[in-house]
Amino acid sequence: MAKGFILAIDQGTTNTKALLVDATGEPVFRVSAPVPLIHSRQGFVEQDPMLLWNSVVRATAECVAHAGAAGVAIEAIAISNQRETAVAWDASTGKPVANAVSWQCGRAAGICDRLAPCATEFRNRTGLPLAPLVSAGKWGWLLENDATVQALAREERLRFGTVASWLVHQLTEGAAHVTDLSNASRTGLLNLGTLNWDSGLLEAFRIPASAMSVLKPSAGLFGECTAIPDLTGVPVLAAIGDSHAAMFGHGRYGCGTVKATYGTGSSLMALTAALPEDTPILARTVAWSIDGAVQYALEGNIPMTGSGVQWVGEFLDLANPAADTALLAETVENAAGVYFVPAMVGLGAPYWDAQARGTITGLGHAHTSAHLARAAVDAIAYQVADVFFAMEHAMGSRLANLHADGGATRNRTLMQFQADILGRTVLRSRNEELSAIGAARLAGLALGWWSGLAEMESLAKCEDSFSPSINDGERETLGRGWKDAIRRTRLVPEVNR
Repeated sequence: MAKGFILAIDQGTTNTKALLVDATGEPVFRVSAPVPLIHSRQGFVEQDPMLLWNSVVRATAECVAHAGAAGVAIEAIAISNQRETAVAWDASTGKPVANAVSWQCGRAAGICDRLAPCATEFRNRTGLPLAPLVSAGKWGWLLENDATVQALAREERLRFGTVASWLVHQLTEGAAHVTDLSNASRTGLLNLGTLNWDSGLLEAFRIPASAMSVLKPSAGLFGECTAIPDLTGVPVLAAIGDSHAAMFGHGRYGCGTVKATYGTGSSLMALTAALPEDTPILARTVAWSIDGAVQYALEGNIPMTGSGVQWVGEFLDLANPAADTALLAETVENAAGVYFVPAMVGLGAPYWDAQARGTITGLGHAHTSAHLARAAVDAIAYQVADVFFAMEHAMGSRLANLHADGGATRNRTLMQFQADILGRTVLRSRNEELSAIGAARLAGLALGWWSGLAEMESLAKCEDSFSPSINDGERETLGRGWKDAIRRTRLVPEVNR
């Protein structure tokens, strides 16, 4: 059995987590460093790439110190990262040439409108809806609007990358410009059929091929660290998108395994036996790639779940909006017929209605702020269920249960209601850093700590189980009310949009 640690870095939207993971596949030390978002006057959402890197350096330093004090070597580095955030830098200097365009930023809407006639072909090739979310539109916007980016493109000095690409570039002091297939599949530039950058899509977004990174499997050698003295020579052996990493971290790898990550928004992913058939309501993606084998998946993204609870707390002027809303929701047995649809930025999967707007329905004189709070918590479960059932339909088979991870899963009321509305068992991971753990386990495979997925499935599972507690009639009544609320949300008059 290996005796060292894997340093797992999970670079997220609001913080960077760093963990030391041992040969049991579990964390023995963890630390977090905050990272800021920049909201510009134009309504853009950005991040400073150097601040992202600095947060990694700070968090890593504490892990290195802990490993040193324990007398244990760090054998590898693994990265999981926020997806779709688009970074650009100068190949000759290694310095960023613009702020990273956040996955949350909608500045590419005009480019998507221009390419709308190609939307079906885009989805066929990439598995993604043509939407401002994808990295391609963000890079395309930089090329159209930033003179420095344009000049570097002409000189073939421009480099585009995901957050993982940027971190590997920094760790290796520019020696590696790489992206794994899971991250690449979220850019809107990877052809799922060929698993290469699509020349037609690069041309459509006016992105030079010379700016793009080398494609790699999710586990393998990405480069060796030279930028941090205490980690000199330590190999980067895994890089993977955070949602994919969480899927891997659950430790079940069979077709039909489905998980939901509960955060600001939510992401559901279901493993498939092969590349799924095209579907207009779900994304198709690379879950991960190992030793030349590619695991495909269906995915559905929901823009507002935890942030919907946050919004209600702010609306109610609560001191700690998200936490206080959850506590307020606990004071009532149920939402008593109130439904809240948090479509403030439109509806994601499976509706994909950008024009929908948030609604509260079913209010009566007897309702209180606690019922609205409970409706906000319930809305998370309803939205997840919508995607879950869409996945069942697309796969043509019944999904047995749901694996759950993310901060909001600490809410037992939410987990129980999720099981109730699905009519399936929900298995909640007790590991709050499942993305980092998943990345670390991929690196462990590359190190030879485990022989393959079969052995990894035998690793201990830290889970809590929630079983349905309502009957089919109650479930159907609740579901009809939610569907009616969705219908009303999509009928909001144009004047109010």
